[in-house]
Amino acid sequence: MCVFFDSGVAEQCREDDAEEVKNKEGANFCDYFRPNHRAHDLTYAGAESRARAELDALFGAGNDGDENGNEDDSGAAAEDLFR
Repeated sequence: MCVFFDSGVAEQCREDDAEEVKNKEGANFCDYFRPNHRAHDLTYAGAESRARAELDALFGAGNDGDENGNEDDSGAAAEDLFR
């Protein structure tokens, strides 16, 4: 929820002077914390939800088969794209 958070950089923080937060589950404090106004922006959440729904509609809900290893036909829509 911080503007400096970036999962693609070392220690997941773009602020060079900040100390690494090792326990992200527990309470912690950072002098450099600045709230990210986009952290809970429904515009981005809505776009992600729509994209996931479209993928689920195209490829199924992620079921690769049952417990016996039998495949279902969720990939049929994907196969139809290449015919």
